[in-house]
Amino acid sequence: MQNSAQPLDVNDRLLASLNPQQHEAVVTLDNALLVLSGAGTGKTKVLTTKIAYIIENGYAFPSQILAVTFSNRAAREMKERLLRLASGVGDVWLGTFHSICARILRSHSDLVGISGNFTIIDVDDQSKVVGQILKEINLDKKIANGVVSKISRWKDKGITSDDARVDASSLEGRIYKIYQERIASYDSVDFGDLLLYVAQIFRKHPEVLQKYRQKFRFILVDEYQDTNMSQYIWLRMLSPLGVGLCCVGDDDQAIYSWRGAEVGNILRFEKDFQNTRVIRLEKNYRSVGNILEAASSLIANNENRLGKTIWTDGEKGDKVLIRKAYNGFEEAKIVVARIDDLCRNGVPYGEMAVLVRAGFQTREFEERFLADGIPYRIIGGLKFYDRQEIKDIIAYLRLIYQPNDSLAFERIINVPRRGIGASAVAGFHAHARRNNVSLFQAAKEIAANGLLRPVLRSSLQDFVHLLESLRQSDVGPADLAKIILDKTGYLKQLTSEQTIEAQTRVENIRELLRALEDFDSLGEFIEHASLVVDANGSSPQDLVTIMTLHSAKGAEFEAVFLVGWEEGVFPHNLSLSEGNIEEERRLAYVGVTRAKKYALITYAVNRRIYNQWQTNLPSRFLAELSSRHTGSPLHPVKTPIKE
Repeated sequence: MQNSAQPLDVNDRLLASLNPQQHEAVVTLDNALLVLSGAGTGKTKVLTTKIAYIIENGYAFPSQILAVTFSNRAAREMKERLLRLASGVGDVWLGTFHSICARILRSHSDLVGISGNFTIIDVDDQSKVVGQILKEINLDKKIANGVVSKISRWKDKGITSDDARVDASSLEGRIYKIYQERIASYDSVDFGDLLLYVAQIFRKHPEVLQKYRQKFRFILVDEYQDTNMSQYIWLRMLSPLGVGLCCVGDDDQAIYSWRGAEVGNILRFEKDFQNTRVIRLEKNYRSVGNILEAASSLIANNENRLGKTIWTDGEKGDKVLIRKAYNGFEEAKIVVARIDDLCRNGVPYGEMAVLVRAGFQTREFEERFLADGIPYRIIGGLKFYDRQEIKDIIAYLRLIYQPNDSLAFERIINVPRRGIGASAVAGFHAHARRNNVSLFQAAKEIAANGLLRPVLRSSLQDFVHLLESLRQSDVGPADLAKIILDKTGYLKQLTSEQTIEAQTRVENIRELLRALEDFDSLGEFIEHASLVVDANGSSPQDLVTIMTLHSAKGAEFEAVFLVGWEEGVFPHNLSLSEGNIEEERRLAYVGVTRAKKYALITYAVNRRIYNQWQTNLPSRFLAELSSRHTGSPLHPVKTPIKE
């Protein structure tokens, strides 16, 4: 297909605002096209303009275009932009991998033995099904989340329950097969099945595959670096030669291997498709020069990359500031001092963000912000004291401190599960109302009267005995929490799940233990925690954002504070042990390029991790930042500390 001349009014309107590389990416239609789009270089503009260009110039009808994104938010944004550029865009097949596959599967569901009205189950439903199976084979339901995680990883790699790569004799392999049969009997699928079933239909029914190959004259894929193997297989089936295929992505922002993404998909694009063209979008419209050049010097240390250098013709701007703190407490004060300085110079709170590597790091910043009156919000997660595991442990501490705290009792009476269900709790409530006592006292009296089933009575007596013995113990708040975690099996249960989510919750609990060390009495901590939660309740709209680096991808702020840049924190210990340093470096690159005008990086010489003080080396990433665009990480300029 040749790009013939078209009426000037149409193409002038669409193409006038594009830079040369963006223009080339939009009008190139003959080749399998990989658009390497650096941070802030206008990839969404290229994608939407390309779709409009194809439609307005008559290269395809809207219904012959498939545009795939990774989130519903991105799909909505693309659709809104398209509506401003072209007519008939409502017929474009635009959506996430999962929504597009669900649409195809509903038309051909009979070919895999399910109805077109199948339901799509979420992770909670998956865990319930696996929990039922574990119970049936007399295994602990507590490992359900770990099994679900393993099954999901198999599906991300395009591996079915019958695949030879699944060890049928292993626990996960046996459950995978039963699980698939079980949800099929419910006429249900999970998210991984959407791609697996469509790939299965394409493989076993070539006439269906051919139908869609002929239908989609153009296929556009956003965030190609984030595709997993199952998505890659599906795409290769639809476009084996890459004719009309345009993939947009950035290998330097591939940061999701932990959820199945394969950076190799984008790295081998030129080998996968014949007659490939690669166009690099390198002109950045977001950040000042010093920030971009510092980020480029950092990512250049990765060997497995296709290579590009982002630049701007705008101002150089301020250098990236690097500051050393004695500990995490001082680190938070440094950030607050910089926030105050920027605020005085007209930067709104809403244009500032603190980016952490792990969720447990947020606590010290939250408490510092509350103490100094800095309004904030947590994105991509709950505030520290609102997290389930933190509220659970605090509820135990509240009930030890105040046995009449019936709300705390009701929260943790069956956490972790000890066989005390809703009907038993209803009995406690009835007894408490009749006798005008607390729920804990009601449970204690009911356990003593001998009317319960032996197993339930024993479990309840153990719970009562644990709480009363802890109430009599002469230990500090941190040691009290450690005993709770040990005696209840709470920490052991989380550790056994072997999932990313469980690991994060364990890190949060260990940070709570660290926080408890700062309090001499349980009452002092209970009051502190209550005031923190109360302060979280009402904040203005102009808020400093606290979020993880993974959650920050796609966001941008006037000022960004990148904290905890120490070996073992960032890069994270787990990534170091798994040899995944290049992805950690890509994560650092993503963090720096979120900043438009101001970036501050901090590291602490000493940090309390897992309730033990550690002396940390500065992150290797600091030495990789160009010194021409930063202060020296080893000899930083001293920042005034706000008292």
